[in-house]
Parts: sequence; structure tokens; C-alpha cells
Amino acid sequence: MRKDRFLYFFIAIVMIVLIALGLAMGVMLFKKPAKPTAISSAAVITPQVESPPVGQEEPPALPVELPAVVEAPAAVEVPAAVEKVPVTAPEFHKGMIYVAWTENGYSNVNSVKAMEQMSSLGVEWVGLVTTWYQEQYNSTQIYRLKDKTPSDDSLIFAIHKLRELKFKIMLKPHLDIVKSDGKWRGDIDFENPEEWQKWFDNYAAFILHYVNIAAQENVELFCIGTELTQATLSQPKYWRDLINKIRQVYKGKLTYAANWHEEFNQIEFWDALDYAGVDPYFPLVCTMKPKVEELKSAWADWMKTIEAWQEKINKPVILAEIGYKSSGDATDEPWQHVGMGKLDLGLQSNCYQALLESFWDKPWFYGAYWWYWGAHPNMGGPLNKGFTPQNKPAQEVVKEWYTNKPISQKTY
Repeated sequence: MRKDRFLYFFIAIVMIVLIALGLAMGVMLFKKPAKPTAISSAAVITPQVESPPVGQEEPPALPVELPAVVEAPAAVEVPAAVEKVPVTAPEFHKGMIYVAWTENGYSNVNSVKAMEQMSSLGVEWVGLVTTWYQEQYNSTQIYRLKDKTPSDDSLIFAIHKLRELKFKIMLKPHLDIVKSDGKWRGDIDFENPEEWQKWFDNYAAFILHYVNIAAQENVELFCIGTELTQATLSQPKYWRDLINKIRQVYKGKLTYAANWHEEFNQIEFWDALDYAGVDPYFPLVCTMKPKVEELKSAWADWMKTIEAWQEKINKPVILAEIGYKSSGDATDEPWQHVGMGKLDLGLQSNCYQALLESFWDKPWFYGAYWWYWGAHPNMGGPLNKGFTPQNKPAQEVVKEWYTNKPISQKTY
């Protein structure tokens, strides 16, 4: 081969190789990675924020498609019966509800800081919430949602940390509906006895799972249910059976958190419990931007209803859950989840003050659990319209009453 032809051939080969390499590098540069960059679990659990964390103020919206579920056990092993519990006088509850809606929401550094905040307010009792779900109001299956129900390890971590901080604990399992279609837990209902039996079997398995944890961890108070109006009023026998099962394994006190509307004063099993619990989200309709005295006047009529009920059942009463949004509509329909009115931190404070002034010295009143303290120290804040009193003037009302106001001598 002639030297000039060999040179041309060699140059052509080099150019082909260079073009091929260029094409390969171009594909690598513009091709998307198969997976996004992973975020470490620590970064998710303990975000570093300077302002209230977005999206943590209220429970996360439930998806239309259900995530993975963990079935409730079909049956619960009941430990050996506990020894007979001595009768003790009821205690006054300077309470706060403490809530996380994620699997590890209780077991991280920010959760610990939020617990310490509660301690600084004079809170002595913490209502610790864990939530399970059923798909619709007439579904019999009850389950935990993997990413929304605190794990047992996370819950027990919270119990231990609360103990270190000298809190007493009310363990308060909640049941919510995934696909509400205008229904809520108070509407859970069934058309025949067989469905009721299946639902109560599953509900008992759910509750006894946490009863066993409460017994193991020496939790002082257990709440057997919250605002299950149709279930309590139409099926009292099942509730007495459940209470008897709980008493076999748990030596602490028992309560139930009844809805204010057509439930608390119609329940038939208060005699089987230690405290009568009511969630008093009564409407306090009055003037725009009401003062404390106006709110107390609105409470006066409802107080007659509460006192008539208490006289009939003859039980110490706790407000097992109560709260107000820091928005202008806080008093009209205080049970509504989302604040629709304008931001009004002062109205939330006034509602706290009026309730405490109205209830504090009643001889049958044994305390309140405010809804709610979130598991992050930066929740709430001066721009937040939600229920939490965190980092708002309302927390100072709690502190004033819980640290400085004497409790009148309660006798029961």
C-alpha cells in the first residue's frame, strides 16, 4: 500500500473513533438517571427549619389509592389477669394532646424538643395519639397505614421520653375514615348484626393491641374510643364487653372521649369507666371578635346541659379533647378542621381563657386536654390559623393556668 493511501486510511479510522466517542458521551450526558437521588431518612425525620414546617400543621391528606396496609391481628393474646387495683381518687389533668401522623414521627430529635416545650408550660398529662383507619364508614376492616400510623417502636419511644420528662400519659388510639364521602367516624354504622360483630371484633383487636402496650408501659390512663357516636349509642353491649376485656389486662384508669353533639349525654356505659370524657366543641356563636366575658356568657347555657349530665352519671369529668383554631370562624363551628376565617390569634387566646374560667372551679371538673401539640418545635407560629397553640399567644394562657392558678380542693 502506498504511504499516502495508508495515511488517509489511518486518518479516517481516527475520525470514526472520535465521532463514536463523542456520540457515546452525548448519550451519557443527556440520559436521565434511572433513580432520583435518595434522601436519607434522617433528613426527612429531622428537617432543619427556621420557620413552621410546611405541611406538618394538620394531618396529611389521605390519598385516593390506599398505600400498603398492615392488617390488625385477628385475635389478641390476652396476658394473665392483673392483680386487683386499689381504688384511688381521681386526679386533676393539666393536659395536652400530642400528635404525629407519620411512622417515625415520635422518635426523632424534633419530637423530643416539642415534648420539652410542653413541660415548660406546666403540662402534666399528655394524651398520646395513634391513628388507624377503615376505608369507608361501613367498612369492617380496620388497619394501620404504614406511612401514617406511628410504629409501635416510635410510640414506645415517646412513652419513655415523656416518662423522663415526668409526664403522666393518656394513650388515645384514634380511628379515621380514608374515603369519607361526607362521613366521619361518628357515622360508622352497619345494616345487620353480623357486620357489627365483625367490626367490633376488629375494633377490639385494634384497641387491645394498645391496651397491651399501655399495660406493659404502666400508662396511667387509657381512652377506649373517640367520637364513635353511632357505635356507642346503638351497640352499648359491645362496649361493656370490651371494657371487661380491657380490665382483665390493664390496671390503669379508663375513659372514653364522647362527641359533644348527641353522644356524651346518651352513652349508657359511663358507670363502667373511671372518668367521663367529653370533647366539648360546642358552638359559641356571639359577636364578631368576642371578648372573654361574651364567650363565658355563651358557655353558660351549655354548662347547664353538662352539669345535668354529670349529676346523672356521677363521674369526674375530663375534657378529653378541646381546642380552637386561630381564625375568625373559631367559635361558630369549632369542630371544623380547616380555618376559613381571617387569622385571629387573639380569638384563640380568648377562647382558651373563657373555657378555663368557665370550668376550672367546678367540683366535678378534672381537667382538659388541648388539641393539639405537634411533634415539631416550630409548628404553629404567628401566621398559622390551625388548632395548635404552639408559638402563639394561646400557649401563654395555658402556661398561666397550668403554673399559677390553684386547683380548688376536689373531692369525689
